Amino acid sequence: MEGLEQLSATLALTMGVAWASGINLYAAIVTLGLLSYNDQINLPPDLNIVANPLVIGAAGLMYAVEFFADKIPGVDSAWDGIHTFIRIPGGALLAAAAMGDVTPAMEIAAGIVGGGLATSTHATKAGSRVLINTSPEPFSNWGASIGEDVSVIGGIWLCLNHPVLFLVMLVVFIGLMIWLLPKIGKGIKKVFKFIFNLFGGSRSDSDADLPS
Repeated sequence: MEGLEQLSATLALTMGVAWASGINLYAAIVTLGLLSYNDQINLPPDLNIVANPLVIGAAGLMYAVEFFADKIPGVDSAWDGIHTFIRIPGGALLAAAAMGDVTPAMEIAAGIVGGGLATSTHATKAGSRVLINTSPEPFSNWGASIGEDVSVIGGIWLCLNHPVLFLVMLVVFIGLMIWLLPKIGKGIKKVFKFIFNLFGGSRSDSDADLPS
């Protein structure tokens, strides 16, 4: 029974940090770092580096920048685009480190799965923001951003304190994500098609009217 609990705790932490990293890597690092620094949790040795004050400070500074950038329509999507190259490898590294004392093969496997999960959550977040940005008012951006931050902090807490419940909710989330991503993709395609027609279509029409 104890072995099963340890397995679920390790799996929840591994998948939890990867899932959270795809949404807000800096919030995930700050949450883990502060909890470990204040001796509220015991992290695996390889992951305990997040409790270093320099790491907490750097992640906290970047979280503060993201906190404001994430609430400005257009800027949030540009920020998400740049962070495609940060959140995904960050999620993979944290997932590998969360495995604890295991073989290198297990760490690599955890990094691959963690990177895939971080990619999926990042794509869902970034794609949703593109659609939200079609709304002229800024309140939907603020609500989405605050909701994402709360879900990351709450998700990290849940995976540490109630790993089985977190894993069940993660399975539900993955199911919803699989259902939602194609719809987000279609929505983004319509947005870009509209933009293309707005700026490129009128030019094509005017060119067609020119005498040969």
